[in-house]
Amino acid sequence: MNIAVIKGDGIGPEIVNQALDVLVRAGEKFGFECKFTDVLMGGCAIDQTGVPLPEETLSVCMQSDAVLLGAVGGAKWDSLPGHLRPEAGLLGLRGALGLFANIRPVKLFSALSSASPLKLSTAETPLDLVIVRELTGGAYFGKRSTSTDSKGIKTATDSMTYSDFEIERLVRAGFELAMKRRKKLHSVDKANVLDSSRLWREIAHKVKSGYPDVEYQDMLVDNCAMQLIRNPMQFDVIVTENLFGDILSDEASMLTGSLGMLPSASLGGGSLGLYEPIHGSAPDIAGKDIANPIAMILSVSMMLDHSLAAAAQEGRKFKDAALAIENAVLSVLNDGYRTADLTADGVSAEKNVSCSEMGQLIKERL
Repeated sequence: MNIAVIKGDGIGPEIVNQALDVLVRAGEKFGFECKFTDVLMGGCAIDQTGVPLPEETLSVCMQSDAVLLGAVGGAKWDSLPGHLRPEAGLLGLRGALGLFANIRPVKLFSALSSASPLKLSTAETPLDLVIVRELTGGAYFGKRSTSTDSKGIKTATDSMTYSDFEIERLVRAGFELAMKRRKKLHSVDKANVLDSSRLWREIAHKVKSGYPDVEYQDMLVDNCAMQLIRNPMQFDVIVTENLFGDILSDEASMLTGSLGMLPSASLGGGSLGLYEPIHGSAPDIAGKDIANPIAMILSVSMMLDHSLAAAAQEGRKFKDAALAIENAVLSVLNDGYRTADLTADGVSAEKNVSCSEMGQLIKERL
């Protein structure tokens, strides 16, 4: 299997290296091989090539079975114009690969229940939800402008634009995922104010008629933000547009106690996908070997379960490998090992481990 590897900026190289070691071990165990091709994107690409997404990177990614990404960005490049910032590379890559659905699972491992800011350890049902965020439309891709009138008043405008086609394919992806889970879906919008949300709701109701077995509910985005704190266990699959999904998924991620625990997959119409942790590049801790590699390692698990299983003739072994990696992570956490972001009172000094030590433990457990 051909994997394009974008280590990126900040802690990206550290966590990607641990994830690749785990992936190689999984291949040895389950009988598959991966060819890794390192390519540049983000701040490091700007430094070396002058642009955040070089043509060579895009070409390699388009010819691969999957793309692994560490993280991009940092204060070093914040003063650059928008089209030259590291994040522009990520938006460009998603668009070029036709990746329109960002799948962000939010799962609280029982061993980390005390790390959650909410009292979820006593809940009757575990926290296990997925946010499906639209990736190629909305305010992030709409027309934008900044102007100054004759009186010196500056005005900035960002348009939130969606077509029925963009909405339908995203909502349908959410329903398909719900059918594989607990058959419950919330569609989140702001239909009481926004025209784009009213179209969103109209199309969502059209799609839901094809999934009579899925329990469906419309929910306004402000209410959803509140409900994620009030009772997150009520959710199974949440589908929403780009801006709302960006904000809600980061809010939901903290229910698990750390951004360092959550993977993500960006998918399109085929098997090719982009896999990355939801956290940023964290330049303040880069090079210190204290980052949490688990979100990156679980992103590898998602890659095996989705892209590689779909692209291979023998998909079962890739799904088995994905489950084995998740179980290895759970086993290490159950034994009390924690990186700095997860350290809480009662964690013994010998169980407080570095980034590389956590990666090694998971590889050994696998």
